Amino acid sequence: MKFGVVEAPLLSRFGPTTVPEMGYRTARLTGADSFWLSDHLNAFLPRAVMTPKYSGMARLVPDADAFLEPWTTLGALGGRHRFSRTRLGVCVTDAGRRNPAVTAQAVATLHLMTRGRAILGIGTGEREGNEPYGVTWSRPVARFVEALATIRALWDSDGQLVSRDSEFFPLRNAIFALPPVKGSWPKIWVAAHGPRMLRATGRYADGWLPIAIFGPKRYADSLLRVREAADDANRDPNSITAANTQLVMTGRSSAEVDEALDSVPARMYALLLPDSEWAEEGARHPMGQGFTGFQDILPQLLDEATAVAHVDAVPRALMRRCLLSGTPDEVLDQLATYRDHGLQYPVLMNMSAIQPKLGRGLSSALPFLKILRGIRRL
Repeated sequence: MKFGVVEAPLLSRFGPTTVPEMGYRTARLTGADSFWLSDHLNAFLPRAVMTPKYSGMARLVPDADAFLEPWTTLGALGGRHRFSRTRLGVCVTDAGRRNPAVTAQAVATLHLMTRGRAILGIGTGEREGNEPYGVTWSRPVARFVEALATIRALWDSDGQLVSRDSEFFPLRNAIFALPPVKGSWPKIWVAAHGPRMLRATGRYADGWLPIAIFGPKRYADSLLRVREAADDANRDPNSITAANTQLVMTGRSSAEVDEALDSVPARMYALLLPDSEWAEEGARHPMGQGFTGFQDILPQLLDEATAVAHVDAVPRALMRRCLLSGTPDEVLDQLATYRDHGLQYPVLMNMSAIQPKLGRGLSSALPFLKILRGIRRL
């Protein structure tokens, strides 16, 4: 089984390249097929609780909202490790905030600079990365479909003038002259969750890359929808790589993991689940009925008291939905269950460092390495 490693490109006290470089070296050390950076202007977790009071990692990363631009950072990594074969991708970029012509240019540039190692991870984006910056957060799926069609039109233009009607991204005598690498454009992996996005994935994408926070059974059901949509579009359903992005909370013992899961930052991840997931545990989402989780949340508006009050309502069972958690063997067992439900390519991020004790967070790197090395045996 191939796998990838994803890292948040955060500015640390040791400079802009330290966190991405450490993540990349982790990927290389464990034989990962790919390394990814997330694309955000600010974090999903409120800065009010990403402080030394709640997270030891805040001593090394003083501002959890200080995200580096991912394509620039991947270009730097690609230049520093130019003889590597590890593929590089963004997990995932935003179809609304960034004009698709600029996205097409960025990933094609990285593809050329790395001799064909770029992957375009793309999705609808989230409210927190659009609305605060003047980008209208409305009809995100329709905007996504048009963005994807625009990227394909530019890549397939062979340097000729392109005109294309679109409600969101019309092209009028546009030119895109960057060439593919050995006749191949970057693969497109789509972060899709809802029915329309799953259909779009089946019709247009090379890979499916959801945030798998909804359990193996729902993962299998959604994968079936992707493959059915591919078949309806006269594509080979099995040509689409069945991936996922999952956050990992691990440690050297079950006691260490349980302590980390009980921390305020870790429990904040349950707020990223939609209210329907809370209802299945007999609970109500503290942010209201109809709240859709990570696509809706504006974490910068949550003060400390409100954030702590919200996490006090989190049922423990919800933590198992939004995180892969446990000792390395337990996490590998969970991944094996996903494999049995169709997963081919996990993309993992180690979130264990956000817990209150800095030493425990840093020491989680070794169990995480053990998980990554164990994936090949699945």
